[in-house]
Amino acid sequence: MNTTAIARDGRMDAERAARGSVTEGAARAGLVARGVIYLLVGALALQIAFGDGKRQADRGGALAELSDKPFGAVLLWALGAGLVGMALWRLSEAVFGSVGPEGRTVKKRLLALTRFVFYGFVAYSVLSFAAGSGGGGKRSSDKQSKDVTAKALELPAGQWIVALAGAGVAVAGVWIGARAVMRAYQDEFKLGEMSPRTRRLVDVTGVGGGAARGLVFATAGAFAVSAAVDYDPDKAKGLDDTLRTFADTPLGPWLLACVAAGLVLFGLFSFAMARWRRV
Repeated sequence: MNTTAIARDGRMDAERAARGSVTEGAARAGLVARGVIYLLVGALALQIAFGDGKRQADRGGALAELSDKPFGAVLLWALGAGLVGMALWRLSEAVFGSVGPEGRTVKKRLLALTRFVFYGFVAYSVLSFAAGSGGGGKRSSDKQSKDVTAKALELPAGQWIVALAGAGVAVAGVWIGARAVMRAYQDEFKLGEMSPRTRRLVDVTGVGGGAARGLVFATAGAFAVSAAVDYDPDKAKGLDDTLRTFADTPLGPWLLACVAAGLVLFGLFSFAMARWRRV
């Protein structure tokens, strides 16, 4: 092999290593940012469950809560930057594939692309809030859900579109919860670097947090389907309204408290992923 080829191969290896380190840093920053949001939403939902909630338990409420803290503006920009990292990580998975034997399959790439779009929107809303531009972060999730549903219902075949979207969210919620209960997330962790006690703690956060998150998604999806069937956008619910409906069940505020605690657990699980996930 001549010196030119050796130099070229060395340069390519260096580029792959640099891209890998940048992607890993973006992924871990994004997982921390996601964890912060779920911790805050869960804490706000717990306050609602015990009759002391002054803010909505959704992303907007979480951002408002964070903005009131010392150095709140700095924290918001850091959170937005972390979520940009999360979006870029998912984009890299869509383009280059992810870890694992099935990381380069079409299914995995499409899933990564969907996550890229989702986290790109979340990052935009957080950065808009930080910039004070009146972006999506300042509007309640409930208002956004009703507005989007109303516009979708006006489209040709709008009821079918909303129903299918709602069904998709509901199925995604069931899938998220089932994977959590079956501990499928363990395939993504560096288990060898964790002590037995740490594994048990991660399982508590992973199973409890994933099950609660899946339940919230499934319930929100069911409300969207109901809005489509009845052609009533007011039946669509955002995160805050979805969480509050748990308090209206026979179990009352205690069910909401359990779900809220699960969201807090998922926030902690996101931190564990930031530390031990294979990227």
